[in-house]
Amino acid sequence: MAFTDEELERYARHIVLREIGGPGQRKLQAARVLCIGAGGLGSPALMYLAAAGVGTLGVVDDDHVSLSNLQRQVLHATDRVDAPKTESARAAIAALNPHVSVEAHAERLTAENAERLVGGYDVVLDGSDNFDTRYLLNAVCLRLDRPLVAAAIGQWEGQLSVYRRGGPCFACVFPERPAAGLAPSCAEAGVLGALAGVMGALQAAEAVKLIVGTGESLSGRLLLYDALWADFRTVTTKRRPDCPACARFNA
Repeated sequence: MAFTDEELERYARHIVLREIGGPGQRKLQAARVLCIGAGGLGSPALMYLAAAGVGTLGVVDDDHVSLSNLQRQVLHATDRVDAPKTESARAAIAALNPHVSVEAHAERLTAENAERLVGGYDVVLDGSDNFDTRYLLNAVCLRLDRPLVAAAIGQWEGQLSVYRRGGPCFACVFPERPAAGLAPSCAEAGVLGALAGVMGALQAAEAVKLIVGTGESLSGRLLLYDALWADFRTVTTKRRPDCPACARFNA
């Protein structure tokens, strides 16, 4: 399908990139991306994916916008406090790029609905804030063979990786939940607002690369960012042959 003149101007900076070009932009236009959470990570990720021209964005969140969200959740606005986050996300994305379709799922990801939600999308972003959801999403993405771009933040530190069949999965890298008190929530320990922007934007970048089929993803690597000391590090991760989540898919 040919781009309109307006789309050619809108996506001009992508189209002139050798690694994306017109064919890559069409892949973005045809892509379906699901974001679990429209909070600190989901906000910048969704905005950049919408700006990139991803054709369909699914948003899973059962929460409402609160005033304390606005310090980091740039998808939302003061006049949408108390609105469902999915509807606030729809409004923000429509204002940025009316060519993007938003599918709002105002529900919490559960074992009962996870396959239904994930199955309708090509790439999944994890912007959740708890280990139960992370392990569940990892298992479902493996089962359905969907790449998972997962990030987490706390205080001044963030981490990011891509989990998919053939590489180490989330359960390989984090086989056990941290002990109580070692991974406090942002509400308990605080978080730098801009940190969410950095990590969410990196999630969007990884998703774009996966869709277009360019570059090297973070599969098999864990990116660590310390905002307090302005330090990026990447560590290699490996599959666990006995991993209960992915061993049967990587045999």
